[in-house]
Amino acid sequence: MNEVNLLIGGESVAAASGRVYQRRNPITGVPVTRAASAGGADVNAAICAALAALPRWAETGPGRRRELLYAAADRLMAHAAEFAAHMIEETGSTEGWAGFNVGLAASLLREAASMTTQITGEVIPSEVPENLALAVRQPRGVCVGIAPWNAPVILGVRAVAMPLACGNTVVFKASESCPAVHHLIGTAFQEAGLPDGVLNVLTNDPLDAADVVGSLCDHPHVRHINFTGSTRVGRILAERAGRNLKPVLLELGGKAPLIVLDDADIDAAAHAAVFGAFLNQGQICMSTERIVVDERVADAFVQRLSERAAKLPVRDPSLGPVILGSMVDSASAERIRILIQDAVGKGARITAGGGGTGTLMEATVLDHVTPAMRIYGEESFGPVVTVVRVRGDEQALKTANDTDYGLSASIFSRDMARAWKMAQRLESGMCHINGPTVHDEAQMPFGGVKASGYGRFGGRAAIDEFTTLRWITVQTGERHYPF
Repeated sequence: MNEVNLLIGGESVAAASGRVYQRRNPITGVPVTRAASAGGADVNAAICAALAALPRWAETGPGRRRELLYAAADRLMAHAAEFAAHMIEETGSTEGWAGFNVGLAASLLREAASMTTQITGEVIPSEVPENLALAVRQPRGVCVGIAPWNAPVILGVRAVAMPLACGNTVVFKASESCPAVHHLIGTAFQEAGLPDGVLNVLTNDPLDAADVVGSLCDHPHVRHINFTGSTRVGRILAERAGRNLKPVLLELGGKAPLIVLDDADIDAAAHAAVFGAFLNQGQICMSTERIVVDERVADAFVQRLSERAAKLPVRDPSLGPVILGSMVDSASAERIRILIQDAVGKGARITAGGGGTGTLMEATVLDHVTPAMRIYGEESFGPVVTVVRVRGDEQALKTANDTDYGLSASIFSRDMARAWKMAQRLESGMCHINGPTVHDEAQMPFGGVKASGYGRFGGRAAIDEFTTLRWITVQTGERHYPF
């Protein structure tokens, strides 16, 4: 049993109420983690600790902040095996996905470290004689980061890395589904030498999530919130933050289309679709959920896609390396089954998969999907991909944009000009030509449009999110006034 406390002001502490909750293995149902269950008093204590640490951290030079972030990346890598064990136990993920998480998270920290010297301003010409006008970027203050369970190390680190690089202090609310994973991120920063109170970590019982998030949004000392998770929760959080005039960065759900045009390399498109649809059991915001394929190549494409999907092994990841592990919980698996049944009942055809036991589900391909089916519009977030057949580029574009979401997309074509023009008309924050919808790099501006959120993580774009722009003037000579 993993025992997890809160991290507040550099100290490992129990919840003020003494309450704890248990996280169970999604496959066996056996409790694997007992975590402190934070309440309002703990939220206040964490924010006060972050506020107390803010002046000194904000004044810490970029070289020192860079040094500490690099050290945190090293400590993260040193805990790779422990991260993998926790991810397998708490979320049912595979060993390979866990290793990728730690590697990319370390890259995110190193990229954030490189940004500490890129927080620049500018001199703006003033109409006032002998007036030096400056646009200066400064830390926002106490920032809240809220991360999900599906890519827990990547998204947990992303929630805190750039805020810290920009001189903010952070309260990180861990996911209820992976408290040991997210607490270990805090441990890595402590081991790296981060000053007490600069990063604080809260865990909470799922039943208390709304109250904890509400307390974080409402607290007068919180200046910025970043959230990665479902669109449903993102809307609630944005409304709550809006009432308090708190800026938020939201990276929410997705329904990523992969467009296969009639001149596409079918094999390349099928490889990308399998990777994008079934990595981490399809539990990624960028997952390929809709394949929009020109009817002239649809039969050949579906055959190749289905052959590859049918060969993907699925089993309990605690037994050793495997491609498909577990869904995060039984409710998620049951939801996928209901979506598949609804589609089949309305005329869709299963060309691969469709089976499974409990939270272990086969890679499933649904062909001939139409707007009448729930899975056409709903985010499935599981190991199932739909195929929608279209005729011509315009119908492909219209179908790809026929969704509330707009996070990632991809287009396969041998004609780069044709694909480029289509990419510019796709309603998505990210688009990849002849590549998978699942693609993330630390230095890239990552985010979506429409119901997939707003704002950008990554590289220089994140500096704008986690700093505030101020206008400061210096009158260098005598100023004349009209009266």
